[in-house]
Amino acid sequence: MTRDGRGPRKVGKRQDGRQARPAAADPARRAAYDVLHEVGSSDAYANLTMRLVFADRRLTTRDAGFATELVMGVLRHRGTLDAVLAAAVDRPLAKLDPRVLDVLRLGAYQLLFLGTAPHAAVGSSVDLAGEVCGPGPKGLVNAVLRTVARRDLADHLAQVTMDLTPAEAMAVRTSHPAWIVSSLRDALGGDDEALAALLARNNDVPTVTLAARPGRINRDDLLALAPDGAESGAWSPYAVRLRHGRPGDLAPVRDHRAGVQDEGSQLMALLLADAPLTGVDRTWLDLCAGPGGKAALLASLAHERDAALLAVEPRAARARLVAQALAGARATAVVQADGRAGPWQPDTFDRVLVDAPCTGLGVLRRRPEARWRRTPADVAALTTLQRALLHAATDAVRPGGLVAYVTCSPHIAETDLVVDDVLASRSDLVEVDARAGLPTAATAAAGGGPRVRLWPHLHDTDGMFAALLRKR
Repeated sequence: MTRDGRGPRKVGKRQDGRQARPAAADPARRAAYDVLHEVGSSDAYANLTMRLVFADRRLTTRDAGFATELVMGVLRHRGTLDAVLAAAVDRPLAKLDPRVLDVLRLGAYQLLFLGTAPHAAVGSSVDLAGEVCGPGPKGLVNAVLRTVARRDLADHLAQVTMDLTPAEAMAVRTSHPAWIVSSLRDALGGDDEALAALLARNNDVPTVTLAARPGRINRDDLLALAPDGAESGAWSPYAVRLRHGRPGDLAPVRDHRAGVQDEGSQLMALLLADAPLTGVDRTWLDLCAGPGGKAALLASLAHERDAALLAVEPRAARARLVAQALAGARATAVVQADGRAGPWQPDTFDRVLVDAPCTGLGVLRRRPEARWRRTPADVAALTTLQRALLHAATDAVRPGGLVAYVTCSPHIAETDLVVDDVLASRSDLVEVDARAGLPTAATAAAGGGPRVRLWPHLHDTDGMFAALLRKR
């Protein structure tokens, strides 16, 4: 049975006595497998790969929705799925063919999280294994998934966590690597109740949010064009939250008057753009602009203030994305360059955004594959880069100008420690209250200052951090 109640077709005999060809794998499940394979083998981004695979396989809207659920669900819950599968397989998972493991994850996700009937989940997975791996692994897939199907999720979790420490058990139950659980606990000040809420929220499907780009469309007009059920954002005056529908179907998104942008990300742009500034205010810099969401909003805000924006991105592919995001924006330029040594003179810019590359621990709802790619070793390399970029931004801003240091990670090493170290090493910087540039609705929610922290479980935004610095 498929998700629609139809079982996989049986292999029988044709009227001429020859064996019939085995049924093809369900198209949605096959597309989901293709995406997971690319994500695992090529470090591809799931959201970008889904668009390409779904278009290539010409999935119907219904099949694309189901395939999306499978892909994102497996990526979010991979830690839990692997713990259950490890107890059902007679060898370490690392010894399995990665293709077989992806098929098993898809089948187990349907059994444990979607409530798919066992014969449907098992049968479709066996068909899929035969199509992508050949007949050899079909017996293994059948046996393992039948074992998984004998218990519900709660029983499996009780079994696989019985000998673990509380921290290890939490990591398995919430499908987060243990080091990420520890890092988030530290960032929350050791508050285990908040930690549990955050980890649970990381496994929820996030709301799609649009940003109305000022000077090109206002929020009310964008809201009027959005599908039924859309509503204004809670924090940003430019945010529209969609309950259903595809953003690309909206004309303002297609012609770049609006764009998909989390409300927390919008606030990070506003925080810099609206902070009080003494003196001239004509030249802005986005030092790490890819893929372009914050740059597009900053460009519109800068134009309203008769200022110009320079967007900088070192990687060619991401620089092209920035250029696409800024299509139609006035008084903007995109430069492919390393922000640590850009083609500008010191003391040039009035406002500088450092949206620093980071582990992305604040956006695990949207990029669930990141939790399985990042390791503790990544933090040291990233914090070295983050410090260098913040120093470069300070050199680039004029005396009296502002620098916003922003990350989509709450990790203490990537946030407070970077800012504290740079402040301690420079006499030309002073920290100011980052809440000063936030809309009134968001000011109280952002905490006690001077730094701003947004959390998925508290604000229903991406997890964001910001500090605002003024050059003496």
